Amino acid sequence: MSVLFDITHTTHYKYAKPVILGTHRVLFRPRDSHDLRVLATDLKVSPDPVDIRLIQDAYSNSVALVQPQSPATELKISCSFSVEHTGTRVLDFPLSTRAQTYPFEYDAEELRVLAPYLAPYYDDPTGILKNWACQFVQKQGTTGTRELLVEMTQFIRNTLRYQAREDEGVQAPYETLQLQRGTCRDFATLMIEAIRQLGYAARFVSGYLYSPEVQGGSAQVSSPGSTHAWLHVYLPGAGWIPFDPTNNLVGGSDLIRVGVARHASLASPVSGSWNGAMEDYLGMEVDVQVRKVSA
Repeated sequence: MSVLFDITHTTHYKYAKPVILGTHRVLFRPRDSHDLRVLATDLKVSPDPVDIRLIQDAYSNSVALVQPQSPATELKISCSFSVEHTGTRVLDFPLSTRAQTYPFEYDAEELRVLAPYLAPYYDDPTGILKNWACQFVQKQGTTGTRELLVEMTQFIRNTLRYQAREDEGVQAPYETLQLQRGTCRDFATLMIEAIRQLGYAARFVSGYLYSPEVQGGSAQVSSPGSTHAWLHVYLPGAGWIPFDPTNNLVGGSDLIRVGVARHASLASPVSGSWNGAMEDYLGMEVDVQVRKVSA
């Protein structure tokens, strides 16, 4: 059954004095596929932009390159989308025979395409991350390829504490394990790096999370009605499968993807530059509305 969503994402930068605004990169359009269809988009910028260019980056993300007029004391970028999501019961997707149990091997063509998502982003010189990941491999008997991922997703959700953080950037996976807390992007990064140590291909996903709680429902999720981060894992026979360790979600229709990359730093919703005195920066406000229109 299809679900329709209306999404509005507004980012508002404020400055004490007029500053020179550089080009800003906006992950603009959700990623269409068989399960997610974009019905309408709109982009509003204040002050009026000098130029807006729409491109596809190296990951095939739809990116708006915005050059605002300046000098200015504020910059407001508002993206609106209407999407149709059919949802996916990805745990029912059959895997290739060669990939049903862990460890498994990707074929030669998959290895060529998946190379950026197989290589760890962080070094693991002392093996801390590899050892943590290996706890999900059965000591006796067989380990299901998909079951390992489901167990790790649940473990992160049940044992680590979600804590919102306004600072940009992402924690290294070792830091998340040491602190036993983090944001959605920290949890996604931890799981990506852990399963890469085990030989899985994984990529970071940036997008939106629908929370029924926001519209009067009772479901409890972390990072509700906001930008959100999770991961995709490539499994032969099933393709890219979404796993959300922050909320223990696998597939479904509540995760609305916008951008993918090999690391969180390469999939920021909005990024850019400005030139002025550091003390002139008054901060940034982000407002995200994710509304289910029909089901």
